[in-house]
Amino acid sequence: MTHESAPHLLYVAWGFPPSRSGGAYRLLATANAFAAAGWDVTVLTVPREVFMRSTGIDPSLEARVDPRVRVERIPFPHDETNLDLRTWGAFRAHAPELWNGWRGWRTGRVFPEPRYGLWRTELERAAERIHAAKPVSLSIGSANPNVVHTAGFHLHQRYGVPFVMDYRDTWQLDMYSGRRTLTDRSPAAVWERRLVEAAAEVWFVNEPIAQWHRDLYPTAAQNIRVVPNGFDRAFVGDPTPPREGRADGIVFGNIGTMTSQTPIPQLIEAWLAAADDLPGARLDLYGYLGHQGDDEGGVLAQVGRVTDGSARYRGPVAKAAIADVYATLDALILPLGTSRFMTSGKVFEYMATGLPIVSVHDPVLAVSDTLRGYPGWFPAASLDTSDVAEALVKAGAYAATQTLQDRLDARSWADRYERSRILAPVVKRWSEEAASSRSASGANDHPQPEPGITDTRTALP
Repeated sequence: MTHESAPHLLYVAWGFPPSRSGGAYRLLATANAFAAAGWDVTVLTVPREVFMRSTGIDPSLEARVDPRVRVERIPFPHDETNLDLRTWGAFRAHAPELWNGWRGWRTGRVFPEPRYGLWRTELERAAERIHAAKPVSLSIGSANPNVVHTAGFHLHQRYGVPFVMDYRDTWQLDMYSGRRTLTDRSPAAVWERRLVEAAAEVWFVNEPIAQWHRDLYPTAAQNIRVVPNGFDRAFVGDPTPPREGRADGIVFGNIGTMTSQTPIPQLIEAWLAAADDLPGARLDLYGYLGHQGDDEGGVLAQVGRVTDGSARYRGPVAKAAIADVYATLDALILPLGTSRFMTSGKVFEYMATGLPIVSVHDPVLAVSDTLRGYPGWFPAASLDTSDVAEALVKAGAYAATQTLQDRLDARSWADRYERSRILAPVVKRWSEEAASSRSASGANDHPQPEPGITDTRTALP
């Protein structure tokens, strides 16, 4: 249901629930925050079947969508992921390499993003229809993929609707090497410049990434902002009393997708080295093995090195059950790949538990700035075995005596990162802007293209 006087948000998000991707929680929280503030919210996303074929689903997340949010699941061209040979045409079946090349060429002409670029046509068509039904006050596109930004760009070019790019991470910054992956003349770089310089705001999750882009786009620097990730109180719950039985051995746990970049080998090596100083301790690893479930990081083989059974892989955890899992743990492990641009979304949820946190990552990571000052933070000085082992032992000793009040105090410190607090000023700012614009232009104006602005569906170079 829409309300004539309410501002209208068009929120474009490929990985919206029930997608199980880590970014789904930010998407869910953003849509819900605007709905709670009185906005009519329309979400453009893909059919559920797309996630079932790719990233997988978490049905518990979909139940958390505010009932006032209208979710439109529009077609998504994803033939590349269709491996059912019975549905392939003759061209693809007899010449798959040629078909892949043709598909890539066709996609690049629409939008230069492999696998996702063809969605641009569907997005722009849907945005036009939605805007005609009720004028859009603001459009937000939340990447990845980057094609989501084309819907807002289209409405901005044709109707002057402001749009926000919630980039979170980056399109052409290699997060691990710090190098730029595109040249100025590449089609993707041309598109990004046009998008960034036209956007009302561009959001990133931390200051290092934001500053990198300010340097790249100085004319848009004033519109580049940091909107960090956070934790969702409804998912985490309140800190729990220390676990009964911890005197028999501390239970360490990691919850999160583990890839080839995750330093699980270093963690296991340190776990073995610290065994004598952590009697009876256990290491439980929860989460998906690789983004596609292929154990690209060899986690199972690493766990198998711990022959006494003190390290175990426990599988993924549904978001609705995650608070129960945290209640079984005494300390948390945060293993991350090395990059000064890295801020893990998981760290905010970790802090919300009030449990001690062992950082198993290079201190250069941006996540170190987030954790600095958190009570019960035990950062490894480096990824060397001795340094990680030392951090584990120190955290174990602290966890053995931590009280409920200690956890409540840590949670109080972490409350600054509650997602609703992070999003509140964003929603307030845009609510005031929408009210001002509606007052100036009239609430019932029928949308018309701005004079001199042409259709942008033709592919940019």
